[in-house]
Amino acid sequence: MLTLHTAPLLLPPGAAPLPDGAVLVQGEAVLAVGPRADLAAAHPGARVRAWPGLLTTGLTHARAVPLLEAAYHPDPREYDQLGETPLTGEALARLAPDRTRRSGSVRRGLQRLLRHGVTRVAGTFTDPAVRPALARSGVSVVPGPASAPGPVSFDPFTGGHDALSGVPLAPGVRADLAAFDVPDAAALRDGGAAACVATVLAGRLVHRAR
Repeated sequence: MLTLHTAPLLLPPGAAPLPDGAVLVQGEAVLAVGPRADLAAAHPGARVRAWPGLLTTGLTHARAVPLLEAAYHPDPREYDQLGETPLTGEALARLAPDRTRRSGSVRRGLQRLLRHGVTRVAGTFTDPAVRPALARSGVSVVPGPASAPGPVSFDPFTGGHDALSGVPLAPGVRADLAAFDVPDAAALRDGGAAACVATVLAGRLVHRAR
């Protein structure tokens, strides 16, 4: 099935922003990129997903190693006892989660990354609870330092990282996309990735804000 993802602003990495742009997806891959009107006219049978704000490639998180390997992400059923924020350092040592709880923590961490438009994580992952979860999730792993500078946060822009740098948005690449309810790239960098309204991973819609 063909799916046409559109937004008031298309932001292809390394190329000029395209007002009223669109990305045509077939299966797991990008089929075409261009003006919404042109692609819609050429493919009238495509399912249309119209997003507010801007559409770009999925974000890259440079601090995912400590976020997934050195933090515990509480289950909602544990919020009353542990709170909602990730546990690190001494709090993590006191909790001492076993392998089952660690595996659940990693899954929840990956889900929250997807809700921030992240489809790629950079670094070397060594925790046996993390590597299989990453493989199952479909999130891409790219080379990067084991520990990039900056605080641990689900927002890949925290600490001044340029999360928008990534693979070009072109025909043939894997369809990893993210839509944000902001007017432009500057607003996204300033306000952060919590404005994500949709994440597409290998052509699948894996997050949609309610």
